[in-house]
Amino acid sequence: MRVDVGARGGHRHRAPALRPLPDRPRAGPAAAVTARGSGRARRFRSARRVPAALTALVVLGAAVLFLYDLAAVRADRPGMSWRRDLADQLATHTPADPWVQLIAGAMVLVGLVLLLLALAPGLRGILPMSTPDQRPGVRAGLGRKAAAQILRDRAMEVSGVRSVRVKVRRSRVGVRATSHFRELDDVRADLDAVLAVGIEELGLARPPQPRVRVRR
Repeated sequence: MRVDVGARGGHRHRAPALRPLPDRPRAGPAAAVTARGSGRARRFRSARRVPAALTALVVLGAAVLFLYDLAAVRADRPGMSWRRDLADQLATHTPADPWVQLIAGAMVLVGLVLLLLALAPGLRGILPMSTPDQRPGVRAGLGRKAAAQILRDRAMEVSGVRSVRVKVRRSRVGVRATSHFRELDDVRADLDAVLAVGIEELGLARPPQPRVRVRR
């Protein structure tokens, strides 16, 4: 487009042409999906405040007990009887004794169990969800019972289904349906399609695989 601008002396000057600006790409759904972070969603971990507090109290009590006994011995007072008996037992028995090996094995087993429990996430009832922007400190989760209820409602919408039991696990969704009419293969095919859409709409970071069983 060109515009003529009036000037003094009756002369007209022709202004430079105005070129349209190039179209900028708009942020649509495809761009939003591309902008999503590719980070892997981690599982939710339990804080374990109560076990940590109990362990700290036990360790503190044992430390105070030994410190009191050490101070009593330093003050020329007799030590606690249980510590003297334990010292006598350790002096007369060797690690080759069966009961010593049995107690040591039990303590190692208890330690391994506690270590395993400490490393386990703990919150198995919450499934991590995928977040659009992967912002630091922002996480989303969905309870397994809520996910099972949503998928059960979806499955009950299938024609021919009388009752459904859904159990959501970390990597698999177990579905047991009872049909009172229609062919079982047709009902199973419809359930597979409905559950596939339902699992996708849950927005989980690791979508579980459905396993459908249909019976009369």
